[in-house]
Amino acid sequence: MNSWNHAQSAARKWGGVPEDYIEIEEFIDSSKVSIGDVRHRALYHHTEGVWLCQRIFGRTITVAKKNGHGTVEVPVRLIAERHIQEDLGWLPSPADYLKNTPVEKWMSGSQRKEVPLSTLLLDQPTYPRGPEYDY
Repeated sequence: MNSWNHAQSAARKWGGVPEDYIEIEEFIDSSKVSIGDVRHRALYHHTEGVWLCQRIFGRTITVAKKNGHGTVEVPVRLIAERHIQEDLGWLPSPADYLKNTPVEKWMSGSQRKEVPLSTLLLDQPTYPRGPEYDY
């Protein structure tokens, strides 16, 4: 399901229009920018992603009631949880995504990668040298 479909689903459930929900729905799916397959869900489609949505978008959003008379406050956490449940059928934790990930040496910091200094300095600007330029 794409972000727009999630926003339409939320509007049917709580009221308002899809545009009221689209920013939250697009944020949850924004990891598609980095990972173009279902693994993108490991970044925000879990319990911590739900709390992150609340930190970014606030505890509630205000939308028009379904009957068109007045407004209603919809908890952002419920919107995010519904998105994830529509995609996955349940609400996992980050640990659920990581439990089968092999532990690599670099993850503990015990295996360092060395990058030659010359590689790091290739695109650095040059500055004039001399005592008048020492700050």
